[in-house]
Amino acid sequence: MAGSWASIDDLRLAARRRLPRFAFDFIDGGAGDGACLARNVEAYRRATLTPRVLRNVDGDLDTSMQLFGKSWTVPFGVAPIGMAGIAWPGIDGWLAAAAERAGAPYTASTPATDTLEALRAAAPTSSWFQLYVGREQWIVDDLIARAKSAGYDTMFVTADVPKPGKRRRDIRNRFMLPLRPGARMAFDVATHPAWSMAIARAGSPRFQNFERYAQASSASSLAEFMASQTSGRLDWSLFDDIRAAWPGKLILKGVCAPRDAVMAAERGADGVVVSNHGGRQLASAPATLDALGAVRDAVGPDFAVLLDGGIRCGEDILKGLLAGADFVLMGRPFVYAVGAAGEAGAGQVFDLLRAELVNAMGQIGLRALADRAAFADCLRLEGGSAR
Repeated sequence: MAGSWASIDDLRLAARRRLPRFAFDFIDGGAGDGACLARNVEAYRRATLTPRVLRNVDGDLDTSMQLFGKSWTVPFGVAPIGMAGIAWPGIDGWLAAAAERAGAPYTASTPATDTLEALRAAAPTSSWFQLYVGREQWIVDDLIARAKSAGYDTMFVTADVPKPGKRRRDIRNRFMLPLRPGARMAFDVATHPAWSMAIARAGSPRFQNFERYAQASSASSLAEFMASQTSGRLDWSLFDDIRAAWPGKLILKGVCAPRDAVMAAERGADGVVVSNHGGRQLASAPATLDALGAVRDAVGPDFAVLLDGGIRCGEDILKGLLAGADFVLMGRPFVYAVGAAGEAGAGQVFDLLRAELVNAMGQIGLRALADRAAFADCLRLEGGSAR
């Protein structure tokens, strides 16, 4: 056990108690009735791992993984998380620094509540940048230039947000941009004093990467400016332009269809992330674990395929790797941890997940993740089929 937490579920429940309802629901919720979010999680629960015995797993097990020219201590990292500061002020920097200490990647989000420059400084050897393509091309160009200047060598382009997702919990809480607080939200804030005092000391969460751009616009507030930037204009032609402009590793995030993964590879991407935006965009989207196999088969064994969505424990991490992923990313577990325990939670969650992963590896007889291909038949997906 890491710290006093036995599981990510424990952290989630603690965060739910500590945060105002509108803040927790923004983090925890999904599109529509939450069916895709639930499907993501349920896919891992249905999958099983068959133990192997008499394998001698005494001593240290090797959780390291090679990806994008670097050796990582663990095969998981922090997915890009927009507006994470709604959970707790300082969360972006805390998670970046914790990832650096843990030997794990941290993905700085375009709508983070800290600047991409500050997050690179917090994780100088382990941070990636995630780009949203908004309405104004000059802003996209400047974000790419800033990422280069800050020293990022890997950039993710998020492709699975062509329209804003309809998230019913946010609508019911009247949590939208620009924010229109009412009596219910005021009561929610007043009944969560620790969160309220933290926000009062630090100030309301801000989209710091966009502040310089909002000042050049006619929007009356940063929130209105952000809302005005939502765009579905990203297409393959624009992706080609980004590929030409970016000298480092370029990853397309938000792929579920095998043909899109093949297109990305053909157009110069260095990898894809099989993702449905954590179930936050399309309630009818497939679980990412279910989509992974066809994507891997389509691009072959040598193209980088990452996975996110629904991963809640070390056994889930191992299932994703055995199912064909080269690496996995998570968002909510890290936000739950900081929502529950503040800065201390940022480090504890890495320790918790790694300990669970090591335990799962030992249970199936796997000493080193580099040898995981020989254990692929330990995984059984829905319907009893082995990967």
